[in-house]
Amino acid sequence: MLRFTTLDRYTMRQLFLALIATTGGLSALIWLTQSLRFVSLVVGRGLSLRVFLELTSLMAPSFVAVVLPITTFVVTLFVYHRLSGDRELTVMQAAGLSPFALARPGLICATVAMVVTFTLNLWIVPASYHEFKQYEFQIRNKMAAFMLQDGVFTKVSDALTVYVRERGHDGSLKGIMIEDDRVANSRATIFAERGTMLVVNDQPRVVLYDGSRQEIDHRTGRLTILLFDRNTIDLTSSKNQENRSRDASEMSLSELLHPDLTQINIRDRGKLAVEGWRRITTPLTAFSFAMIALVAILRGAFSRHGNITRPLGAILSVVGLLALNLMLQNLAGRNMALIPLILLESAAPAFICAVLLFGPEIRAGRETAAIVRQTQEG
Repeated sequence: MLRFTTLDRYTMRQLFLALIATTGGLSALIWLTQSLRFVSLVVGRGLSLRVFLELTSLMAPSFVAVVLPITTFVVTLFVYHRLSGDRELTVMQAAGLSPFALARPGLICATVAMVVTFTLNLWIVPASYHEFKQYEFQIRNKMAAFMLQDGVFTKVSDALTVYVRERGHDGSLKGIMIEDDRVANSRATIFAERGTMLVVNDQPRVVLYDGSRQEIDHRTGRLTILLFDRNTIDLTSSKNQENRSRDASEMSLSELLHPDLTQINIRDRGKLAVEGWRRITTPLTAFSFAMIALVAILRGAFSRHGNITRPLGAILSVVGLLALNLMLQNLAGRNMALIPLILLESAAPAFICAVLLFGPEIRAGRETAAIVRQTQEG
């Protein structure tokens, strides 16, 4: 059973408190910037604040999954650098703590961050993003029901424009004109004396009474007029009427790595595979980045005046790894043979840092054990 010393608990308390605060604050900042594109729905389209919060909160898990590896590195580097600057690490080392004992709180924090990122990437984020896209899809479809304004030409979609002279609080409409270009080469203009707004199966529709439909045959140029007493018009575009195709971020890991080739474009197979491996390897980067921070602070001699060179080198190393990861993902999307490089780039830094940080301690332990055996044999 793993037992924590007082120094372990002291360091871990600082690490976890800083990690929660930093990750929460950065995620909230990203949430704020990303949710601004939905503010217009509240201000100009009448979307309730409750629906706005429900919709945007579904994006929060994806923000946490993105920033957690970075905040783990920042927090580990900051806390250990502060301990070093306050001479606390020097005291711990003088008390006989080994490099592994000094690094143990950071390793535990990194392991927890890695497990949390795994959980987010493999289960929570795909589920929440799927709910977000579904919710957004329903809201976009329903939006036409409250977009229409009195005396305004409202562009419901690229192919549909609606004008209403007067709109009642009960959904009744008067003086309606609709420009419908959803059918290729068949532009239609519809007039009606009155109408009523309805939402059927999340699809906005308007029932028109006492009107006409005017359409010009593009082949003959002849105008056709159809009079009607009652007609129903669907206000969604033809694209929205079809089943919404799922984004790669909504798919499960098994669907990404073993997609149904009858349901996807063969050219997208590489992108799906890269997305699947990104979910697997991103948690490993949280551990690797923390190891880089530990090596930067714990390896080498302690300086009484501080040392900014090693922390700066650690920051540049992490920035370089992030850039390399993005480059490998782009290349692997075109050539799936490069996918193993993504795994190597994510895990190799942790292994290299472990050798640099704990290698001398392990070798010293082996040499001591060999001397003890020789003494006992002699």
